[in-house]
Amino acid sequence: MSLSIIHSGAVLGVRPLPVIVETHLSNGLPSFSIVGLPEAAVRESKERVRSALINSGFDFPMGRITVNLAPADMPKAGGRYDLAIALGILAASGQLSGAQLESYEFYGELALSGDLREVPGLLPMALQSPSENKRCLVVPLASAAQLACVKALNARYATSLVTVVDFLKGQGDLDPPPGNLFDEAQSLGGLPDFSELKGQIAARRALEVAVSGGHNILMEGPPGVGKTFMASCLPGIVPVLDDGEALEVAAVHSLSDRPRGPEEWYMPPLRSPHHSLSVPALLGGTAQLKPGEISLAHGGILFLDELPEFDRRVLESLREPLESGKIYLSRAQRKVAYPARFMLVAAMNPCPCGYWGQQTPACRCTPHQRQRYRGKLSGPLLDRIDLHIKLQADMPVNRAAINVQPDSSATILGRVGRARKIQRSRCGKLNAELEGVALDTFCGLAPESEKQLDQAVTRLNLSLRARNRVLRVARTLADLDESQPVELHHVLEALAYRLPPERG
Repeated sequence: MSLSIIHSGAVLGVRPLPVIVETHLSNGLPSFSIVGLPEAAVRESKERVRSALINSGFDFPMGRITVNLAPADMPKAGGRYDLAIALGILAASGQLSGAQLESYEFYGELALSGDLREVPGLLPMALQSPSENKRCLVVPLASAAQLACVKALNARYATSLVTVVDFLKGQGDLDPPPGNLFDEAQSLGGLPDFSELKGQIAARRALEVAVSGGHNILMEGPPGVGKTFMASCLPGIVPVLDDGEALEVAAVHSLSDRPRGPEEWYMPPLRSPHHSLSVPALLGGTAQLKPGEISLAHGGILFLDELPEFDRRVLESLREPLESGKIYLSRAQRKVAYPARFMLVAAMNPCPCGYWGQQTPACRCTPHQRQRYRGKLSGPLLDRIDLHIKLQADMPVNRAAINVQPDSSATILGRVGRARKIQRSRCGKLNAELEGVALDTFCGLAPESEKQLDQAVTRLNLSLRARNRVLRVARTLADLDESQPVELHHVLEALAYRLPPERG
């Protein structure tokens, strides 16, 4: 046979796409060409495949070798096609029968020795339903941890090119999918606990409300009051992901440089990028259109410390994803969509020196410096943040509050879990995601509460978006109290969280 067809695949965002690897051998001067819009890593597979075949004891055919990666108009990237190209050459040169190749899809990067190395982005292929793909996946054993969260996975794992060829010849077998590599009720031990934080009772309450409903929150306070520590405690009060959410999050992370390990699958992600990150690093959209920080935070928390220190363009680029829960990346040849439904947690100082409003030490900033610092946060961005809280130093002035034994993360997690269960049983989503008819239906107010809210909206000059966010927070407060109606005191507390930081 001088022509062979091998099945493989690519990903466009988190959407799997089939790729057919066609290999043709013909007479002529020895050459090896790969066509079908291969990027640099794919073009370089010629040398990896050649060395892997020779070092594995196979004959590398002398002649004209043409490999076509179809469809031809879709860019191909990475080393995932190495195994398919090598098998295509073996089948086209008669060293391997092509009878069984139709039943399999092949993925894997080849070392020069012929060993198989892990490749990213295999999880979207594994998540295809049997009606979409009835072929068995043949993947590197090093990718077992990446795929082990998929139940009833039709896959086999190989360590080298030789083991794959022996399997196809019926002279050996490949490893089946491993058993569970994770514990669904894994321990959260080692995480900071809210019981370690003394004082800041109001901030604790606001964070509990934010996590319960998936609301965005901004913490403002001087250095050392516990903003960063409280953010580090948040994973301990966020309920674990369910099976569907865990798979969706793992699929996004499988496309990154660091896929999630088995011990992380059910833990909501916490991303805390440095304030020097760029717009592509936040949104995604590098040359390979990999997911950015907002997509890697999908299903979890994006923590932005020192919020005004971020570039203005970076902050403004958050506005659309905060509303839609998705990010669309467009390039000349393709357009991809990534999920980006995350909870934004931000922290900032009241001024550049950090001590505006404090008696000691006194603030050293001029009004112009304060205005310029706070002016980095635009009104539309602040409008998308549900809760604004101001933190003050509790020590040593508020000794009574400090001596109160605070709730542990486990205790708070129990309350958050009950509130989220109420929300999901009511409408299948968290309160932060309520829109349109669902918002009117589940956040309806009594006439007196409606009147108070309208008066506050007029007095505070709040937008319609801000009003809706107040309603969502009030609904969450009612759920924490396990109250069916949204009472007036829920609305008033939600309005107290809505007050934005002063400017100037």
